[in-house]
Amino acid sequence: MTDIQELLLSRIRDVADHPEPGVMFKDITPLLADPAAFTALTDALAEIAEHAGATKVVGLEARGFILGAPVAVRAGLGFIPVRKAGKLPGATLRQAYDLEYGSAEIEVHAEDLGRDDRVLIVDDVLATGGTAEASIQLMRRAGAEVAGLAVLMELGFLGGRARLEPALAGAPLQALLTV
Repeated sequence: MTDIQELLLSRIRDVADHPEPGVMFKDITPLLADPAAFTALTDALAEIAEHAGATKVVGLEARGFILGAPVAVRAGLGFIPVRKAGKLPGATLRQAYDLEYGSAEIEVHAEDLGRDDRVLIVDDVLATGGTAEASIQLMRRAGAEVAGLAVLMELGFLGGRARLEPALAGAPLQALLTV
């Protein structure tokens, strides 16, 4: 394990039985509260964006906003929020997807993306991959190229990576931590 991985992992708190019994929630708020850890995380993700040749960073609601916005600033790129349906004003593109317990929809302002854009999608956790897969589809529908997906933490036992590999079509998936 690298020094940055040790630092990040040491600032993630396990919360048992949240949001329901049997779930071990990975709370990143202690990491966000530590300026050294948050800076290290931001720098690592910005390096991934730069290496991928991204022109914009896409953050998935809601913790992807917290991580993606400073990454975009650090890398000198624009930031695009992917929101839950109904949260963005004006014309949007919408993508439906299935969850373990139902379905959901996300949306983006299509005019903020174009054929010349290469986007790095950023989120805090990769679990089953449903939201990330929908966001990949949404970016392509908006005309952008997906340069990659970067997450703070991958919950490897949930199989999200295997689900996303076909959708990513060769674009890299990078997790700073795998648990």
